[in-house]
Amino acid sequence: MNPSVALNASWDIGKRTLDCNQGRNGFAPLVMGILNVTPDSFSDGGRHLDIEAAVAAALAMQHAGADIIDIGGESTRPYSEPVDADEELRRVEPVIQQLRGQLEIPISIDTSKASVARGAIAAGAEIINDVTGLQGDPDMATVAADYGVGVCVMHMQGTPQTMQNNPMYGNVVDEIADYLAQRLDWCLNRGIERNRICLDPGIGFGKTHEHNLELIRNVTRFLSLGRPILIGHSRKGFIGKLLGDKSADRDAGTLGVTLAVAAAGANIVRVHAVQPSVDALRLFRACAGRSAS
Repeated sequence: MNPSVALNASWDIGKRTLDCNQGRNGFAPLVMGILNVTPDSFSDGGRHLDIEAAVAAALAMQHAGADIIDIGGESTRPYSEPVDADEELRRVEPVIQQLRGQLEIPISIDTSKASVARGAIAAGAEIINDVTGLQGDPDMATVAADYGVGVCVMHMQGTPQTMQNNPMYGNVVDEIADYLAQRLDWCLNRGIERNRICLDPGIGFGKTHEHNLELIRNVTRFLSLGRPILIGHSRKGFIGKLLGDKSADRDAGTLGVTLAVAAAGANIVRVHAVQPSVDALRLFRACAGRSAS
């Protein structure tokens, strides 16, 4: 096993600690299942707007082996329209409330709004997953620190409305690693404990497909920051571009990337299709001769 992984193994999310070397399935990376309670997300928009459908989907992902369920009420696909906080919370809060007594695994709230995070935590969420790196709302760091929840800090160049217009970097790996290191220090200075922070280089958020590939090839660079690294690549546009067909089913391509980042030592993968991901990782570990510890 990559020795870098052991350094990043624990993520405290409030009342429990996630072992990023050994999830529910006995191996790393942990699998974060995506549950979009939106009408316009690029992959599954509209499928889970009904509360019962959303709850059923989350329970199915838990049964399939997910370690975390990430619930979002606002699409962050390229050129998506922003949603006000009241509407976003209206979408996610009842789903989290219903899941609170049924899920054994933690719920993450995918939001950049402090009021939504606060309401979701009150309903039962244990992690804030913020695509703006806690820069989108000046109150987000206070919410994270006061509630003592886990935090995932992501890199994004621009906003969802502008990020894919013309993303440019001198050295994409170094620049994003430096950004994440700076955001880590920023969080620490605002009372968020180091052991509660996870980092995400932001695949597909203000990057070309070449940038995305460079980030994936250099996962170990981000592991050196000393915190768990989450990779969110599932069904994103660069997969269709590499396959030469933007309309192609992207689940097989997603699995290819999942195995590549698993081999590199990523701690968490964020995916839409949980069961295939868990099965692929189980076989990958078995064929590679790697133990669960």
